[in-house]
Amino acid sequence: MNKIPSLIITVCFLAGALSLNSCRKKPEIPIITTSSGTNITTKSVTSGGVITADGGAEVTARGVCWATSSNPTVAGSHTIDGKGTGSFVSDVNGLLPNTLYFIRAYGTNSAGTGYGNEISFSTSPVLTATLTTTPITSITFSSAVSGGNITDDGGGDITARGLCWNTSTNPTTANSVTTDGAGTGSFVSNLTNLQPGTTYYVRSYATNSAGTAYGNELSFTTTSINPAVTTTAVSDITSTTAKSGGIITSDGGSPITARGVCWTTTADPTISNSKTSDETGTGSFTSNITALQPGTTYHVRAYAINIIGTSYGNDVTFTTAAALATVTTAAATGISQTSATLGGNVTANGGSSVIEKGVCWGTNPNPTTAGSYFANGSGNGAFTVNISGLIPATTYYVRAYAINSVGTAYGNQITFSTSSVALASLTTIAVTSITSTTAASGGNITSDGGGTITARGVCWGISTHPTISGSHTTNGTGTGNFASSLTGLTTGSIYYIRAYATNSAGTAYGNELKISTSISDIEGNIYKTVVIGTQLWMAENLKTTRFNDNLPIPLITDDIIWSNLIDPAYCWVLNDISYKDLYGAMYNWYTVETGKLCPAGWHVPSDNEFIALELYLGMPPDQTDLWEWRGTNEGTQMKSQVGWDGGGNGTNTSGFSALPGGYRFARNGSFNNIGDITYWWSSTEIDSESFYRRLDSSNNGIFRGATSRKGGKYIRCLKNYF
Repeated sequence: MNKIPSLIITVCFLAGALSLNSCRKKPEIPIITTSSGTNITTKSVTSGGVITADGGAEVTARGVCWATSSNPTVAGSHTIDGKGTGSFVSDVNGLLPNTLYFIRAYGTNSAGTGYGNEISFSTSPVLTATLTTTPITSITFSSAVSGGNITDDGGGDITARGLCWNTSTNPTTANSVTTDGAGTGSFVSNLTNLQPGTTYYVRSYATNSAGTAYGNELSFTTTSINPAVTTTAVSDITSTTAKSGGIITSDGGSPITARGVCWTTTADPTISNSKTSDETGTGSFTSNITALQPGTTYHVRAYAINIIGTSYGNDVTFTTAAALATVTTAAATGISQTSATLGGNVTANGGSSVIEKGVCWGTNPNPTTAGSYFANGSGNGAFTVNISGLIPATTYYVRAYAINSVGTAYGNQITFSTSSVALASLTTIAVTSITSTTAASGGNITSDGGGTITARGVCWGISTHPTISGSHTTNGTGTGNFASSLTGLTTGSIYYIRAYATNSAGTAYGNELKISTSISDIEGNIYKTVVIGTQLWMAENLKTTRFNDNLPIPLITDDIIWSNLIDPAYCWVLNDISYKDLYGAMYNWYTVETGKLCPAGWHVPSDNEFIALELYLGMPPDQTDLWEWRGTNEGTQMKSQVGWDGGGNGTNTSGFSALPGGYRFARNGSFNNIGDITYWWSSTEIDSESFYRRLDSSNNGIFRGATSRKGGKYIRCLKNYF
């Protein structure tokens, strides 16, 4: 290859390039125009420019520069918006509101920085913020929750925000406020120290340089609470009255509809006790407490009522002053020639214990304890005194009295006149010949009292202290002994009997006697009765051969048949009817089981009813559940005074009149221990046996046990529900 032509070509090319470079122009600054300002706000503007010529060198920086004076340069505030020619946009921020600014576009190349034409503009002024008030929640009697939402800051920084409230409309930050940070968006505010039952108006607020803006107004009402009340000290205390009151410092948010004080003798009285009603509203009030008892300690509290309820003040105690006792005088009774029965009733002690009570009397009005008097104990309640040594046919004035620490109080005055004739003196004769409907008694008048006996006899009734206003006989006149026949009595009943004698002084009564009439069974057999405690018993053993529905009870005399029988049966002792009136009949328990053995209105006693008898006679209660022998002398009280072998007779103080009729043995039907032992069936079963009671000559107690129902034992009937 020929290298010379290539070398020539290369040399010629380099020479041409050097010649061309030496012919180019020197670079100039770019040519640029400034774009008008748009999107002007309080803090920003949009501008820019167009670089129409780069001045022969690359534009390495472009943008806008601005200042508050003319001809700004890149030595001051400016943007950097890329490089090269053509249009560009510049966003200018960080401006001051409501301020005149000058702005120019710029472009920089190697020759320097060129500036476009200058334009001017003013930033917008700052406006107040835009916000809303958050709905109110969590309302109590002293607090609530609300807040706000700032949707536009108005072009200026929000430096304060929160909630303001007042009890009148359009609250401002001059009223109660919260401070809840800065900036836009939602915030929460807690309202505190509110008054109960009060309506409040609320607005959110936001502050920027343009001022304070407010959200929409809302209102709410706090809940109510009980009133606040204190009790005023008690003053002006008397025996029956006092003064107090109260101070209502808060109505709790709703009107006070009632107020006053309440009181009682125990702590913490309420309006369900005694109370006053002292108008309405708050503040101080005075209450008059009345109808108190003397010498009594009371508790008092002020009260106030609003829609929520009743509040009470502190409990204050006070004691009323003592007063004279309150006493009434009873009518005179038992008036004779020289004596009378007087009395009274202390109905209230005046708040101080009655240390003495009695009656005083005299022949002049308004007697006092400075004259004739008779004391009868102390304390409250009714009392009587018997006075003597009076003058016959004389008028006396009487007053009851009662003494406490305050002094002597007197009751109402009564009068009576002694008789010129005294009541008769007499005794009641013992009752005999008692049947189911009749009895015999009478009396002995030992003194006519100085007057003629115009009527005499006996009176009776089913209650104690019978008088001639009830059933009675009329048995002549005069003193001495007389006999009376009582008729129309009810079978199996208890009666109280007294002799009586009437003269001009009145009716006198003898000592009181108590009897019980006999009863009869379906066959007409008559039985004496006796009251023991609260029970009415037969005083002898049952001897009927028929049930109370008139059906016959089988008579079983054969020992073997008796010992194998499981049906009702009876027998006489030793199969000898001559023992009927002495001992009565023996029955097996299958006869008892029918429930038809005793006369109508009577029944075979249960085990518990025998226990009631034993307890009344003195058996210790801790022996109630014992079997076998119980007590000490209860059996002696039940046994007859005669008829028992070996010195085993009793005292019969109970009137039960038990006799030793023996028993019939269940195992072989034999008769045993006549004169030594007696048994009675009860109606109470236990397992396959039945309870009984037993008395022995050799034991003073009562035996409780249970045995085969085939045995032969006696029956004592007991009146129903006596």
